Amino acid sequence: MRAATTAIALLFLSGAVACTPGTSSNETTDTAPQAEASSEPALDPAKEAETARLNAWFETKYQEAISRSPMRATFLGSRENYDKWDDVSYAAWDAEMEIQRANVAEMRELFDPEALTAQGQLSFRLAEYELERDEISNKWRGYNYTFSQMRGAHAGVASFLIGQHKVTSKADAEAYISRLAGVSTYLGQHLENAKASAERGIRPPLFVYDFVIEGAGNVIDGYPFEGVGPESPSPLYADFISKTDALVTNGTITQDEADELNFEARGALLDHVYPTYFDLITWVYEDKANATSDDGAWKHEGGAEYYNDRLSLMTTTDMSADEIHQLGLAEVDRIHGEMRAIMAQVGFEGTLQDFFDFTRTDPQFFKPNTDEGKAEYLAEATEMIDTMRDALPSVFNTFPKAEMVVKAVEPFREKAAGKAFYQRPAPDGSRPGVYYANLYRMEDMPLYQMEALAYHEGIPGHHMQLAISQELTGIPKFRKYGGFTAYTEGWGLYSEFLPKEMGFYSDPYSDFGRLAMELWRAARLVVDTGLHEKKWTREEAIDYLLTNTPNPEGDCRKAIERYIVMPGQATAYKIGMLKILELREDARERLGDAFDIRDFHDVILKDGPVPLQILEENVEAWITAK
Repeated sequence: MRAATTAIALLFLSGAVACTPGTSSNETTDTAPQAEASSEPALDPAKEAETARLNAWFETKYQEAISRSPMRATFLGSRENYDKWDDVSYAAWDAEMEIQRANVAEMRELFDPEALTAQGQLSFRLAEYELERDEISNKWRGYNYTFSQMRGAHAGVASFLIGQHKVTSKADAEAYISRLAGVSTYLGQHLENAKASAERGIRPPLFVYDFVIEGAGNVIDGYPFEGVGPESPSPLYADFISKTDALVTNGTITQDEADELNFEARGALLDHVYPTYFDLITWVYEDKANATSDDGAWKHEGGAEYYNDRLSLMTTTDMSADEIHQLGLAEVDRIHGEMRAIMAQVGFEGTLQDFFDFTRTDPQFFKPNTDEGKAEYLAEATEMIDTMRDALPSVFNTFPKAEMVVKAVEPFREKAAGKAFYQRPAPDGSRPGVYYANLYRMEDMPLYQMEALAYHEGIPGHHMQLAISQELTGIPKFRKYGGFTAYTEGWGLYSEFLPKEMGFYSDPYSDFGRLAMELWRAARLVVDTGLHEKKWTREEAIDYLLTNTPNPEGDCRKAIERYIVMPGQATAYKIGMLKILELREDARERLGDAFDIRDFHDVILKDGPVPLQILEENVEAWITAK
């Protein structure tokens, strides 16, 4: 799901979900240190005043952007334009780019970077950087597939309404109905964008089409569609009636009012949602005849340049595809060596590939594929995060206030969704951060990876980084909610490694799981560049993962299919992690006894997301100041 105001990571409105039952104890106390932007050596009243003026200007532009993006407003917990969708037409995209260019020009005219504090200068610089990268994205508009198994409004409509549109009043329910009616325009615009790309020859590979058809069909499967009764409701109708039932239960509305609302929702589903999804499915089915089995970005006009730009955007470095490929091969070899040491530790006899087969298939490594097995997985993952929370003060000074819960990916999207992901909390505290575990196939969720997954998506991973970022004070919102994949996912992967140093992964198989996940990210460097630069086929890439990682075939196949439709994104994780480790060890060596890992983590987290080059500069400034 990408609106015009979010697809290009707008300067004053950037950031999204990374790339995630009930409430839990996953929260810090009210006495947790408040996150603040990194402090400066000395205060200059004139610079402080000018930076405050800049931040006020940023806030004005941010609110203007929010007013143009009803969906982003909803995501941030606002009820502004609660009955509307974003305008995702190319005309709206063009208008937003013009606004962004004008905003940066105005900023340069109104403010002198030399008159700002260090934080003000960083905000100024990041604003310019955002425009630069969005100009690159705009250059390749249409190259990111509008509909795929990983993303697209066909699934995004349902996940947005179910997960983001809260109903606490009759007016909220009426806004939900208006949004159901608006699906015809919103999804219709996405369809027009996909058609425009197809006319230029930009289509996803053949295998993607059936995923999209199935995913779209799932949304209109059940009552009031398909001739079934209310006992088998479709995902959106089930969600709506559950929300109106809750209003009746708490006395907000009467049962008669709920019945009327439910009837109106039923009408909107039949009159607007169904025909629009039918049109989408029909077009995708017809366009399937034009698709090929060529998988890489190289197949498009200008594909090599497009992929290089994608690598630059994702990694925030100037590394070439071949450099990334060779780095991946070297890291795979290193991690294989560490895995062989674990094989010796547990007394396994055979080759590394034999050990991989053993960990893929032995029943001891999996929960049963039942409701009970899935519930046990969620409970144990939650317990791991709770245990980690108690240990955090040994390595962190600053903690998020926002709560965090663990949930299974919803049935309507679990088949196509990734292995695990995180959704940041609402800024106003109305919605916790969520670590989503995909339990569709329990054989794809081995227990030896449970610990590392929980640390990556939860604590000290994405929840620490993203929640702290949006709780920062003294910086503009576009930085709080911004995102750089190499920074965010690099931190997530670093957060898998850090617990090893803290004494976690006491079970050798759990430590093997940590290595398996790091190996997975190293292998991504190989297969992503293999697919998009070296013209590997889908099957060649899958075979590479099957041979060199312990992940099951379903995992490998789904991953390669993801990398195919999201060129370059998968390379950011390992490159970001390696940079954080490089900076940490350089600081440790240069500072000696003065090095404190808690302070280092503050430097990494307390300016919000930044490109890796700026992160390196921040650490260098901290070392110099120490």
